[in-house]
Amino acid sequence: MYASREDIGYDFGEDSKVGSKPTKPNPNIDGGWAWMIVLSSFLVHILIMGSQMALGILNMEWLEEFNQSRGLTAWVSSLSMGITLIVGPFIGLFISMCGCRTTAIIGGVLNALGWILSAYASNVHYLFLTFGLTAGIGSGMVYLPAVVMVGQYFQKRRALAQGLSTTGTGFGTFLMTALLKYLCSEFGWRNAMFIQGAISLNLCVCGALMRPLSPKDLCEKYVVRSDSEETRAKALSQSTETIKSNGVPGEETDKKEEAANEEVLGSVQHTEAGGKSGSGRSMYGLRLFKTVSQLTVTVRKGFALWYSSYFGAASLFTNRVFVAFIIWALFAYSSFVIPFIHLPEIVKQYNLSRQDNVFPLTSIIAIVHIFGKVILGIISDLPCISTWNVFLIANFTLVTCILTLPLMQTYVGLAVVCALIGFSSGYFSLMPVVTEDLVGTKHLANAYGIIICANGISALFGPPFAGWIYDITQKYDFSFYIAGLLYMVGIIFLVIQPCIQKKQPREKSTEEAQV
Repeated sequence: MYASREDIGYDFGEDSKVGSKPTKPNPNIDGGWAWMIVLSSFLVHILIMGSQMALGILNMEWLEEFNQSRGLTAWVSSLSMGITLIVGPFIGLFISMCGCRTTAIIGGVLNALGWILSAYASNVHYLFLTFGLTAGIGSGMVYLPAVVMVGQYFQKRRALAQGLSTTGTGFGTFLMTALLKYLCSEFGWRNAMFIQGAISLNLCVCGALMRPLSPKDLCEKYVVRSDSEETRAKALSQSTETIKSNGVPGEETDKKEEAANEEVLGSVQHTEAGGKSGSGRSMYGLRLFKTVSQLTVTVRKGFALWYSSYFGAASLFTNRVFVAFIIWALFAYSSFVIPFIHLPEIVKQYNLSRQDNVFPLTSIIAIVHIFGKVILGIISDLPCISTWNVFLIANFTLVTCILTLPLMQTYVGLAVVCALIGFSSGYFSLMPVVTEDLVGTKHLANAYGIIICANGISALFGPPFAGWIYDITQKYDFSFYIAGLLYMVGIIFLVIQPCIQKKQPREKSTEEAQV
């Protein structure tokens, strides 16, 4: 297996040059302000993911208010959840140009606006636009920066930090469900959405806490890599000649543009200094031109980074393990969502409603899921443990539970399997860590944007597909079996691809020796 991005031999060129210089580690990496970033991300998960998990409360209100079919009404919450993740690659562009803090603050305003406008909905189609699209895009603009910033501020404790921050989803599910129930019963669903919109403005505060690290600080992050990590990083050493021959994405172009931009800004400063005796209006014009020029430089540089990550000579898609990771993500998320949808019906089918009312099986998943994220994060941060191995073991456990759940016909059996599903699905907190290991911190925003986009597609189409399978077979079992088998295909891609990449350089070196 591998422990970091060096294992798969994917080098973008900017980070590998840093590690040899003895530099004093930044106190904010793995400590200090880094824990404020974890708090900010934790609150983001409560307000965004927690609210989306509690949309079943509003879904019942919408069914009663608009008298539409269950399928059509369900698309409101599906759109909101799906778009939050699907817009990931485009949010990566915003982060490259504006930074995480600005992107998150704008997203907070947009999310709150979506909730408030939805309070005036006259039909379900109106909600598609205001809640599904507007609030969904706003959620995506806050969610991705929250994950990326934790990855930037942590090195030794990345898995634990991501685990702690993402537990906000579990806590948020309980808090937001109770809050929305209370608000809907006391004030009606329209006023409840208006109040929730006001609460969502706290996302702007969370965004303001995302203080960006300087490029120097990001470089110093790799200095604190432990010796054990360096040893594991060479466990699957690969040839990087092909990728390096393509060059660092946009490096030469960036240097030329940077030199040209500095020349323009320098001439503006020279004119500004020499024209102090000129009129105030001309000086204001020069300052405005300087500001616009600096903004243009930032936007062009951010767009160049985003474009090269996807379409450049050394784009993310030249990393075969990362492509296998995307294929896995297309099948993984729906396998986690399907039990939440069909468990109540399975409980009813086996006449277990009395026990389930005392302690719902979905609550067992949610509670154990919180502990799973933290415990798996702690285990992954141990010096002798590979994050990749923990990630794969958790995936194998989850897919096994998905395939065996329909075979359980007692409440105790279902409870045990649901507990295992909740614990093993804690690997979600390891996804940003694995992504960063594959591509590096600089490209984390763009790479993780693609991964959550694949998760969004899975979340959007997985549950309807499971419902379609039930309509054909009239059994819930096949939904679990098909979802589990597709999930297993994705895991097999993750297992096989690193082995293939490890074998290819050896074959190439053997051929060269023979020549």
